[in-house]
Amino acid sequence: MNTKVKDNSMHNTLVYVKQHWQLYVFFLGPALLLTIVFRYIPMGGILIAFQKYNPFKGILGSEWVGLKYFEQFLSSPDFMQYLANTLKLSIFGLLWGFPMPIILALLLNRIASSKIKQKIQLVLYMPNFISVIVLCGMVRILLSVTGPFNMLLGTNINFLTIPAAFRPIYIISGIWQGAGWASIMYTAALSNASKELKEAAQIDGANIWQQIKAVEWPAIKDMVVIQFILQAGNIMSIGFEKAYALQSDMNLASSEIIATYVYKKGLLNGDYSYSTAVGLFNTIVNVILLIVVNKVVEKLNDGQGL
Repeated sequence: MNTKVKDNSMHNTLVYVKQHWQLYVFFLGPALLLTIVFRYIPMGGILIAFQKYNPFKGILGSEWVGLKYFEQFLSSPDFMQYLANTLKLSIFGLLWGFPMPIILALLLNRIASSKIKQKIQLVLYMPNFISVIVLCGMVRILLSVTGPFNMLLGTNINFLTIPAAFRPIYIISGIWQGAGWASIMYTAALSNASKELKEAAQIDGANIWQQIKAVEWPAIKDMVVIQFILQAGNIMSIGFEKAYALQSDMNLASSEIIATYVYKKGLLNGDYSYSTAVGLFNTIVNVILLIVVNKVVEKLNDGQGL
C-alpha cells in the first residue's frame, strides 16, 4: 500500500514538473549555469598539476610530466612543517572554535527578555561583517608594541613576531569574529525545542544542565553532527588571506601553511604547475578526511551521518 502511494506521489510530481517546466528553467537555469561555468569548467585546470605548464602553449600544448610536482612537494624538506602548521591551526581552531557557537546559542536561549536577547545578538553578529583584512589590521593595532594590550599589561612586546603566539591570536580572533554568526542556526534549531517538556523539567526540579541534556540538546543534536562533519572535512581548507595578513618574517615558523605556500609559489613566483599540484594534494586530503569523519560519526551516532 505504501509503495503504491509513493509511486502515485512520484508520478504526480513528474506530471507537475512537465506541465510547469518553464518555471523550473526560469528559477534553476541561472543557478545551474553559474555553477557549471564557475565550478565545473575550471576543474579542467587540474591538468596543470600534471604538466610543465607554459601559458603561451596552453593546457593542451604543455609538456606532460605526470606526478613530478607531487613528488617534488612530498620530498621537500619543508613539506612536514607546512602540513603540521596547517593541521595544528585547523585542529586547534576546530577544538576551540566549534563548541563556542553552541554554547552561545544555549546561553541566548536562557534569556527570557526578547529585547535584551535581540541587543545581545546584534552585538554578537556584528563582527562577522568585518572583512578579514580589516580584522587583521585591528589585531595588529591591538597587539603592537604601543597598542592597548601592551599598555594594559605594562609590557613592550610585539606579539606578532612570536611564533608561539600566532596560533592563539589566529584562533581567538576567528572565534570573536565568527562564533556569534555561527550560533544563528543553533538558535533557530532551539526554537523547535518543546516548551512543554522544558516547563515539565522545571516543575520536576531539573537544573540547567539537566534541562539542556533532556530538552535542548536533542533539538540541536542533528545540526551539531552535520556541522562537525563539514568542518572536520575542511580541516585542510584554511583560507590564506588571514594567515598571510598576520604573517611576519619572525613568525613564519608557525604561520606558513599550505595555502600561503601555494599563493606565494603560484601567484608571486609564477610556478603554476607546482602550486596547482600542492593545491590538488590539499583537496584530496580534504575529501579523504570528510569521508573518514563521516564514517566515524555514523558509527558513533547510530548510523546517522551526512
